[in-house]
Amino acid sequence: MARAPRRIVTGNNAQGKSTIIIDGPPTPFGAYWMTDSIPVDNRGSEDAAVKVNTLEPPRGGSYFRFATIPPEDPSVTPAERERQMARLFEQMNASHCRGNTSQHPGMHKTRTIDYVVLLSGKVTLMLNEGQVDLEPFDVVVQRGTDHAWINKGPEPALIAAVLIDAKE
Repeated sequence: MARAPRRIVTGNNAQGKSTIIIDGPPTPFGAYWMTDSIPVDNRGSEDAAVKVNTLEPPRGGSYFRFATIPPEDPSVTPAERERQMARLFEQMNASHCRGNTSQHPGMHKTRTIDYVVLLSGKVTLMLNEGQVDLEPFDVVVQRGTDHAWINKGPEPALIAAVLIDAKE
């Protein structure tokens, strides 16, 4: 029997700290989240994916991507992990997305709403206040909050994500 779907929605509390605001099933109609405006032009036949070279989509745009989250290597020092993450975000033209990394060097915040599905492996979603362990087919609605994806397991994890431009 298939596991029941799970929806995790992030938000900011009254102090501006990222937190989990929903951890439960989708709505009775099977919805996970809704936005009411994105002007998309579906004309043309060029491969728009070849233009993806940053973490955040262009203003008014969106990205759909798969990403592999490798297991954290316990032999890597915290200083080296910080250097690795700084390089990774620099390569994605996303150094500006990194804020306070004292909780974890992967902490970052984008100007997007992200629909994320964990396809395989296990990861932990870390927020300023709290964290949640995810299993395959858990869905996260990541709403422009500080967060990090942490793989404490022995195998790479695979996520599918849609990132949509949002207001600051």
